[in-house]
Amino acid sequence: MGEIFVVRTTTGREAQVIEKMVAKIKQQGLPVYAILRPREVKGYFFVEAEEQDDINRSIYGVQHAKGVLGAIRIDEIKKFLVPTMETIKINTGDIVEIISGPFRGEKARVKRITKVKDEVVVELLEAAVQIPITVKLDSVRVIKTEEKKEE
Repeated sequence: MGEIFVVRTTTGREAQVIEKMVAKIKQQGLPVYAILRPREVKGYFFVEAEEQDDINRSIYGVQHAKGVLGAIRIDEIKKFLVPTMETIKINTGDIVEIISGPFRGEKARVKRITKVKDEVVVELLEAAVQIPITVKLDSVRVIKTEEKKEE
């Protein structure tokens, strides 16, 4: 087992950096064992490797990678390793506000929820033409819940 290091990136570009980093790790055969990217931590992710130089080699020249901050103890990131059951409080028919992306600030009605991919398909309320738009679940905020009708 190696040490765990913190890698700093441009906020929102963690996935891109990891993707390019993994390609370099495979290409160069570097002893990097695991990468952890918690959703709650923006601009950082954690890498398990034998030594910091291996990580430095894997991010060298990768756009949006800002560097390795150093080693941390496993108990500092244990809370991210324990799976939590996240309940999704959103239903089909709910009115939501899009809080990030190109449609930020727009109100929409939920048409479909894909829990596996953490995505939701919505239709903008004030659009001239109703076109389904797929956005991440964490990009919407429920404004009004659809009332369940009693039969």
